[in-house]
Amino acid sequence: MGDTPRSSQHGLPSPSYTITLRVEVPASQRATSTLVHAVAEAGGAVMGVDIVHSSTTALTVDVTCDTVDAEHGEQVRESLDRLEGVRVLKMSDSTFLMHLGGKLEVNPKVPLKTRRDLSRAYTPGVARVCLAIADNPEDARRLTIKRNTVAVVTDGTAVLGLGDIGPAAALPVMEGKAALFKQFAGVDAWPVCLDTKDTDEIIAIVKALAPAYGGVNLEDISAPRCFEIEARLREELDIPVFHDDQHGTAIVVLAALINALKVVGKSMADVRIAVSGVGAAGSAIIKLLLAQGARHVVGFDRRGSLHEGVRNGDAHRDWIIEHTNPEGFAGSLQDGLEGADVFIGVSAGNILTGADIARMNDGAIVFALANPTPEVDPIAAGETAAVVATGRSDYPNQINNVLAFPGLFRGLLDVGATEISDELLRVAAVAIAEVVSDDELNPAFIIPGVFDSRVAEAVAEAVRSESEQHLASTRSGTDDRAALYATEPATGPAVGSAL
Repeated sequence: MGDTPRSSQHGLPSPSYTITLRVEVPASQRATSTLVHAVAEAGGAVMGVDIVHSSTTALTVDVTCDTVDAEHGEQVRESLDRLEGVRVLKMSDSTFLMHLGGKLEVNPKVPLKTRRDLSRAYTPGVARVCLAIADNPEDARRLTIKRNTVAVVTDGTAVLGLGDIGPAAALPVMEGKAALFKQFAGVDAWPVCLDTKDTDEIIAIVKALAPAYGGVNLEDISAPRCFEIEARLREELDIPVFHDDQHGTAIVVLAALINALKVVGKSMADVRIAVSGVGAAGSAIIKLLLAQGARHVVGFDRRGSLHEGVRNGDAHRDWIIEHTNPEGFAGSLQDGLEGADVFIGVSAGNILTGADIARMNDGAIVFALANPTPEVDPIAAGETAAVVATGRSDYPNQINNVLAFPGLFRGLLDVGATEISDELLRVAAVAIAEVVSDDELNPAFIIPGVFDSRVAEAVAEAVRSESEQHLASTRSGTDDRAALYATEPATGPAVGSAL
């Protein structure tokens, strides 16, 4: 490494790798400043220095700093150990500390302090409620947690950028998802990690668990099984089923693109769009773009564009071939960027260069969403593209699913939805886009921040409104589709009540 700080070679220090070093140093006026200087020299970003014990000869100091990765943390530790008179007593990882014992707990909503409380919440009074539900199963939504609870279901086969790591290793991600449901929309969600990859078995288990939930959020299930699992559960259950890796991503991508097109002064119907990655996310993105009026979309896999000459019997790929690439372009992604207005990547990191992006039209829009490494370096893309977005939090315009799924399920639960339509997904995307006012809109701000409390409320309201319109049309006989939503009025907790 020489004298070059690690941060300049391997990225920037991140809160994902925050460490705290408990260090014993000789008591002196310069003790803490020496530690801070050593951490900075090693490429760490000091977040805090706290003296935890003092004596006449020594100080015990906690130094908290962000590092680039686990290896970098060890290097920071070694740099302090090399200082004369300094001894590192221990090093803790803040991310692991946050996960100790899990991130969720169950708390009762009612008092249980007296015998009278117990007799109503449990035996014997609870029997009356059980019998009421037995007589009228629809009362389960009114009298149990079903009205506000979502199952976050995974088999651990496609977790983040980690792949098939299994259900136990996927549990921390599902816990985090459930925590986001509660924090952003007041929805009670619970991880359901299944130790099976068998499609029929997963469907059977989820169906058996469904009576306790008002909705199902499928998460991190590998393609193509995720398509069948979602389709069959939607057909066979009377509660909404949502595959976030597909539709959550598509919703937020469409929201960001709506606003990016405003920035560059182009229309959805006219722009030429190249989508890299035609798996779960890419397929859903393409379908939602078409629903919003896009007419010139070409999908690409690792071999090149999808067109009539590359059919392979995969129904999902064939659907894309039938509904996109009207000019029959056959070629590589790099060649497909020639004259394109929009690039959307949900594929793999570092497959494009700044020179590839420079082949696009003026006012180009680049969404490089592969995580943690985007398809193209955002800085290189920004040299010629007008708008650049990624899935990362350390660049502007983060495309993050948390903008979609909490508010979406808040609205679905509030109206007792039974299904999710493509139009509902589209209006959710429009609602997110409209949170950004014309006064706020610029190339570095096309999508709301993840902590913007307006988002979940806007999405929930759009979902409720769309469901009510469907219900009204089916009641009046003007819509020949099956009724999509239940009739119970919205009674869930207020949107944002947990913010």
